Amino acid sequence: MSNARKLADNLPSVGQLSGRNLVQNGDFSIAQRGTSSTSYNGVYATVDRWKLQTDGMDQLALTQTKNTTNTPPGFKNSYKVTVTTPETSVTDSEMLSVFHPIEAQNLQRLAYGTSDAKSITASFYVKSSVTGNYCLALYAPDGNRSIGAVYTINTANTWEYKTVTFPPDTSGVINNDNGAGLELYFFLTMGPDRKTANNTSWATWSAARWAFGQVADIAATTNATWEITGCQLEVGSQSTPFEHEPAGVTLSKCQRYLIDLTPNSGTTPYIPGTGAAANSNIAVAHVAFPVQMRATPSLAMTAGNYRIYNGGTHTVTAVAINGMSPVGGGINFTANGALSTGQAVGIYATSTGVRTLCSAEL
Repeated sequence: MSNARKLADNLPSVGQLSGRNLVQNGDFSIAQRGTSSTSYNGVYATVDRWKLQTDGMDQLALTQTKNTTNTPPGFKNSYKVTVTTPETSVTDSEMLSVFHPIEAQNLQRLAYGTSDAKSITASFYVKSSVTGNYCLALYAPDGNRSIGAVYTINTANTWEYKTVTFPPDTSGVINNDNGAGLELYFFLTMGPDRKTANNTSWATWSAARWAFGQVADIAATTNATWEITGCQLEVGSQSTPFEHEPAGVTLSKCQRYLIDLTPNSGTTPYIPGTGAAANSNIAVAHVAFPVQMRATPSLAMTAGNYRIYNGGTHTVTAVAINGMSPVGGGINFTANGALSTGQAVGIYATSTGVRTLCSAEL
């Protein structure tokens, strides 16, 4: 019996091997932005760390959701894409994909660019109303290199477990920094010019080799669906059981890239942190983040959705960062001429549906 076989036989079939999953939120349990959205085209809109990308689709309309029904055993959530308006003809350069970036400094164990480079294995549960061959791919931005593989959905609307192993990239590079080191793509539709060249080994990226082997096309059919959960990417040539984490652990990983400052309850959702008037126009709320973010965040906030309370109520006309860093800082809220310098104030959103977000996404 080979040493590899002995090792495989001794791997636990249940439970955790802590830290082996390079993917974050692979069970799609965290959705700080919301659980359903019709926004896409490269923007994060629902489940944390995953986004839907389109290119050139001029007719297509979609809904993406955090789904909580009809999931495979052991999972309570999935990520689902539903076509609401189809693309009548997919032409060159058009594409639809689901995308997950992984921070480079979390990938140094792969040793890309050396003779010790490691294979990695993707595993996931997937379900679609459209059967056939789908492509998934890895892209390494630092070296502009990519590789792809094909999996097959055999039966419509049925959860299937898939595994794909990617060979090591001994000629590539992943910088030891906080940029994107690898990007994992699941292609749902691909134009004919982007799947003409073999992509089953690592090489310089080109559009022609992006999704070699992709045949399935969910964009062509109204109400077509594609759904995924239990996504794992791990070092080695063998998949292991999905690494289930405590909810707080998954949330803290997601908060490195997005922090939702919106209270989860209460009829008046005040922003946490102290608030005081810096002058007659600007109130500053100071916030401390629960984890250190990947970089100094930007604000995803619409000024008109907020009010300043100082005995009276004043509409916010502008929002800006004030001395922000990856661990926290100030947010300026402007309400022209309504404040007194040094005055304590409360700053709140107009409804619990307004998200108060700080983003440091890749």
